[in-house]
Amino acid sequence: MTSLRVVVADDNPVVRAGLTALLSGREDITVVAEAADGQEAYEAARAHRPDVILLDVRMPGVDGIAALPYLVKLAPVVMLTYSREPEIVEEALRRGADGYLVHGEFTADQLVAAVRDIKRGRPHFTATAAGALLARLRATSNATANSDAPTAPNSSENLSQVQPVVAQSSSYRSRFQLSAREAEIMDLIASGMNNQQIAATCFISEKTVKNHINRIFAKLHSTSRSEATAKWLGLG
Repeated sequence: MTSLRVVVADDNPVVRAGLTALLSGREDITVVAEAADGQEAYEAARAHRPDVILLDVRMPGVDGIAALPYLVKLAPVVMLTYSREPEIVEEALRRGADGYLVHGEFTADQLVAAVRDIKRGRPHFTATAAGALLARLRATSNATANSDAPTAPNSSENLSQVQPVVAQSSSYRSRFQLSAREAEIMDLIASGMNNQQIAATCFISEKTVKNHINRIFAKLHSTSRSEATAKWLGLG
């Protein structure tokens, strides 16, 4: 079995040691380096070419947000932090982070699953980060709905991960006859969220999420999340 190579970047040595011990205890994950700031993380990533980088936001010297554009060129980056401010979540995603996990909102098994999924191209967000993502989705959607003007030249400032979903959601909601809630959930599915994350974001139970997804799949004539997402984004 090929081991997933991980770099852990956090200025707190206790946090670094804990994450390293947790991840290294899994047979398919190896922590190849630790870093105390963004500069060290970049040097470690260049030296070890990891599969995933776990990155704190607030660190002395070069912080996580400043280092992100350089790190994402080397490996997928997951923010792993106590910072939960919506503007920081949005900026991290805009700069290329593939996930955002807030300490205290995930279990050890969920962290391990996130590392494995990020390598496969599936983003992960804990409840606070998902809430910020949803707020951006709603704000962008409302701005689009309330304006007849073409997209402004500075639209590149919008969340890159969100734009394709929002741009398509209005027309495809009408085409597939999804309700407002179903369209909202389909947007979140397309952004890569799992049922637990969608439930937390929408403040509903996972059972209710599953019921919505069953109706969405029926309306989109789809049998899987990937098939539904492709149709929702106009790719299938």
